[in-house]
Amino acid sequence: MCLAIPGKIKSIELQHNGMVKMAKVSFGGITKEASLEMLPEAIIGDYVLVHVGVAISKVNEEEAKKIFKYLEEIGELGELEDVDHYLPKKE
Repeated sequence: MCLAIPGKIKSIELQHNGMVKMAKVSFGGITKEASLEMLPEAIIGDYVLVHVGVAISKVNEEEAKKIFKYLEEIGELGELEDVDHYLPKKE
């Protein structure tokens, strides 16, 4: 199953001779690169949904937390570690 995972943009840079806008995106402690070509308006601090290395939409922090909670429930967090700060506190 292919999922879009929410992450927070930590930095943005132009790569490939300034032709491609890329971001370092944090997914609960794991940082990966994602293309911002579909979201040129995205800025540092935004939460984005990333699918196969491409940021496809912006979401607010609350929505990102809901998605992480759902992914945890269905067991699809995969290699992501240290996502506790994204998930609601357990009682």
